[in-house]
Amino acid sequence: MTDANDAVNNDVADDDADDTWLLEEEEAAHDAPVPPEQRHWRVLVVDDDEDVHAVTRLALRNVTFKERELELFSAYSAREAFDILSTTPDIALVLLDVVMETDDAGLLLARRIREELHNAIVRVVLRTGQPGQAPEQRVIIEYDINDYKAKTELTTQKLFTTVISALRAYESLNMLERSRVGLGKILAGATNLYQIQSLREFASGVLNQVSAILDVGADGVLCLMQGDGGDDAAGGAATVVAATGSYTSLAENEHLPGGHELAPLIARAFAQKKSQFDHPHNVLYIHTRDQRAVAISVTPPWPLAQIQRDLLEVFCERIAAAFDNLYMFGQLRRAQEATVLALADLAELRDGDVGAHVRRIQKLVSALAARLKERGAYPDELTVPLLEMIGLASILHDVGKVATPDHLLRKAGPHTDEEQQRLRTHAEVGRQVLARAAAMVDGVSYLTFGAEMAGAHHEHWDGGGYPQGLRGRQIPLSARIAAVADAYDVLLHGPGGAAPLSPRAALDHLRARGGTQFDPEVVLALADVVARDVPAG
Repeated sequence: MTDANDAVNNDVADDDADDTWLLEEEEAAHDAPVPPEQRHWRVLVVDDDEDVHAVTRLALRNVTFKERELELFSAYSAREAFDILSTTPDIALVLLDVVMETDDAGLLLARRIREELHNAIVRVVLRTGQPGQAPEQRVIIEYDINDYKAKTELTTQKLFTTVISALRAYESLNMLERSRVGLGKILAGATNLYQIQSLREFASGVLNQVSAILDVGADGVLCLMQGDGGDDAAGGAATVVAATGSYTSLAENEHLPGGHELAPLIARAFAQKKSQFDHPHNVLYIHTRDQRAVAISVTPPWPLAQIQRDLLEVFCERIAAAFDNLYMFGQLRRAQEATVLALADLAELRDGDVGAHVRRIQKLVSALAARLKERGAYPDELTVPLLEMIGLASILHDVGKVATPDHLLRKAGPHTDEEQQRLRTHAEVGRQVLARAAAMVDGVSYLTFGAEMAGAHHEHWDGGGYPQGLRGRQIPLSARIAAVADAYDVLLHGPGGAAPLSPRAALDHLRARGGTQFDPEVVLALADVVARDVPAG
């Protein structure tokens, strides 16, 4: 055994009595218990001398820092140490010899840790018995190490001090890194949530992001919402919006049962208007500008550390803004739909059934588009915007009729050729009106698809329609879908005063014209929708 090792070994008994002085302030500052898999500080001892490993283990026996013991790993070469570092997460400290299989093996390993493993957090302390091989000033400048010790100076007390100082630095850096990652998840999560339109989907997305911020996930997350402010927001029954994990069964309830174990804590959060952290249950409180109060219950298997609480509070601030935007978006959607229905009413004011007709068309067009996607048809044309907007846009398919004289629309008998031509102008009129409106909006909107449907829903698959005589896939998909939906609904409710057809008879009528007047793929989708909605027999 070297003299350096003897110095450490002889010092063990003398210094043990003083080992706890550095920990007193840490124990006082201890925050919360840590998860089971993080109850040890992992320290890697790298040295080609077995005696060094034995002496180090003896010197660090019974050492704890913030109620976490040390877990020592041993490597007898730089190559073995690199393999351990590559496969073992959360190593906080490397006590590294310089001279091993080569005179600079330890220095090269220190460089590989930073440059190949991209590990900037682990603390690296060089221990050398031959200081002349690696002069301290050059090593500190040229290599990213955190301390340099000669083995002869490392008494038990000094080794203890070095280790605790390194662990404290590692913990601070680790917390900073977790904050950085957590904030990144918050920004990414909030961005994703802004793209969601349904309140329940939004709430489910919030729960997923909360689990991600907690890093290790959560046993269950529950989202509840209360009224529009006032006294009800402080103590009324909370509506269950979304639930995961052990709370999944609650998603089927409208309200949280009064005797549920979470009820008192959630009521307190609403009453005090602030988050509650009372392990094993935690409730995040969110208040939105539209006077809605939201509570998110999180139940991880251990108490939340302060950094996790802080990150969740920051996330709650982002969620409050997202909830407000979702509410405003919903109001905007309802205003758009009301405007579209008003335009349709104006276009066909003479038809008392127009409201019911366009509503049926809206529902059927959406169902046909969804079924086409399920069938894998037209993947290049069935874009996400089309699937989201085609239902609302279909209400405008006959808006051009506003320019058609009443006497032509009301005429009971057959129309002359001139009158037919005049009637047909409604398609182009509708397209132009909606296209001009769509040009005022950036990107694709429901007006874009409305213009397509208004202008081309009378085109035929074989080119025999109007106004442009388009054929096949020259006709926009939205218009091909609208043509089938419109014809089917008209047949069901009686064309021009004629007797209405049964669903199966109307479907047979369209099937006979699939490939000539109508897109055959859309007719097949209609057959699927009818088979699903109409009982057999």
